[in-house]
Amino acid sequence: MFVVLVQFNIKAEHLDAFVERVEQQANDSLTFEDECHQFDVSLSNDDPNLVLLYEIYSDREAFDAHLDSAHFRDFNAKVTPWVESKTLTTYEKR
Repeated sequence: MFVVLVQFNIKAEHLDAFVERVEQQANDSLTFEDECHQFDVSLSNDDPNLVLLYEIYSDREAFDAHLDSAHFRDFNAKVTPWVESKTLTTYEKR
């Protein structure tokens, strides 16, 4: 299994719109991608502008397919202006 953690620091004025849109992205990924097994959206208790995604895919190829999907490209184009910074880390689940 291929695990992806993405931490977003969102511009405060866009937080509500970002959360709404990322929750739709999570639903789309789980609905349209057979190789996406988990997609959680979490908000920081310490910093309201931090959003963490926890995603699990069958393998790296499935994650690459996710990045190439129309729903991801649409999501990314929409939210990029709302993002202050983004950190992506990947892991292999054993």
